[in-house]
Amino acid sequence: ITEEAVTTRENTFFLSECFFPAAPELPIVERNWLIHQHYLRKDYETCKVIIKNQLQETNGMCEYAIYVQALILRLEGRIQESLELLQSCTILNPSSTDNLKQVARSLFLLGKHKAAIEVYHEAARLCDKDWEISHNLGVCFFFIKDFKHAEEHLNAALQINKHDKTFMMLGKVHLVAGETDKAIEVFKRAVEFSPENTEHLSTLGLLYLQLGKYQKAFEHLGNALTFDPNNYKAILAAGSMMQTHGDFDVAMNKYRVAACAVPESPPLWNNIGMCFFGKKKYVAAISCLKRAHYLSPFDWKVLYNLGLVHLTMQQYASAFHFLSAAISLNPRMGELYMLLAVALTNLEDVENSTRAYEQAVNLDESNPLVNLNFAIFLYNHGDKTGALDQYQEMQRKVNILQDSSSSFEFDPELMDMAQKMGAALQVGESLQWTKAGKDSKSKPHSAALAKNPSTPLGTNQALGQAMSSAASYNKNIQLPAGTVASQQSLRNKQWQDFV
Repeated sequence: ITEEAVTTRENTFFLSECFFPAAPELPIVERNWLIHQHYLRKDYETCKVIIKNQLQETNGMCEYAIYVQALILRLEGRIQESLELLQSCTILNPSSTDNLKQVARSLFLLGKHKAAIEVYHEAARLCDKDWEISHNLGVCFFFIKDFKHAEEHLNAALQINKHDKTFMMLGKVHLVAGETDKAIEVFKRAVEFSPENTEHLSTLGLLYLQLGKYQKAFEHLGNALTFDPNNYKAILAAGSMMQTHGDFDVAMNKYRVAACAVPESPPLWNNIGMCFFGKKKYVAAISCLKRAHYLSPFDWKVLYNLGLVHLTMQQYASAFHFLSAAISLNPRMGELYMLLAVALTNLEDVENSTRAYEQAVNLDESNPLVNLNFAIFLYNHGDKTGALDQYQEMQRKVNILQDSSSSFEFDPELMDMAQKMGAALQVGESLQWTKAGKDSKSKPHSAALAKNPSTPLGTNQALGQAMSSAASYNKNIQLPAGTVASQQSLRNKQWQDFV
């Protein structure tokens, strides 16, 4: 480098210092603004460097720097460290509701709901009308299963400020508490407040489906699909309704659209499998159901359907396998034990079939099909006294079901089997079956064994409308040689999911 060049560089540095002096050190307030800007931009690494310098200069006494550092740690999953920093913020500024709310939030994320409630109450004393505090208190009470206080705080939050999240949470509280009517009212208010919210529209449509109010269900589900044509919940619900009415091809077209949005959805593949089952394509049905089982191995409905399909194909060992797994997940459902007894009967295990039937009649209090199957089973094995007792219990359930519905239509095969059973026991004349005419329409709230194509999906009816466990063993009663009732009856009773 020549001497002239050095002199030129020195002059350049001199001019730079004269006309462009070094930036002065920013005061703490302006650095807080800089921290805030980097935090909003999600430039967390630069933000942490500035925070570190700020805390070094202030000996760790800068409240805002500690506050933002705690928020960054929580985003990184270091919730306990974040909680400790936020607690130090409350020591520096005990009158700040924001600090208390963030402490409570960290406690909630750590699963310490009761401690979070105490901190939120402390924050509420400093600010009595805060939507966030009331909403989060309702959420905390929901997680400790105190639904009464959860409802109170969520309603208080809605009085302060109507918000979609609060409506959704309040509806969930009512649903978990078993108050479906109140949940519907909440979601109706939510739709009035936010008429284009597809989550509220689809949820309200599903609730109307459960109550059998199909017109309102179609209305809200249609509105949801209008605002969001790819809303998979609404698509799945609409397809499930079509499937229930026997429109399997139309339902499959709906499911194809839903498969693009949620290709790994267990309820979707469960319903597709049962569409194939309705079309008598049993191998395809098993393939789809096994995919649903792979995606959700602890869903007893999928196992139930797998047991049904294998029973239909007369693969009784496989049916026993899947039904046993379903019982281990849902041991309080009587019809599962009845189907297990069907499989065991055809596997010629009389002792365990008897135990399964006994468990079924102990658990089931409303379905006369369970008692009819047990009566036929006992009659075929020579226990006419036990068969008569079960037949009389079936009569009692039938009378209750007829009293609860003025229009009632039983499956024809179930009627024939019951009449033949009654004739064999010489008590058939005492059972009066209601036979609806061709033009009659069954009510949506018919019982589980009413053959009604418009039976509501959400009530989760059990398997077939007429299923005889011991048909292949009956010598005196002239019944079909199959193991269960007609395939049409099997198709009418299947587990579907629409949420």
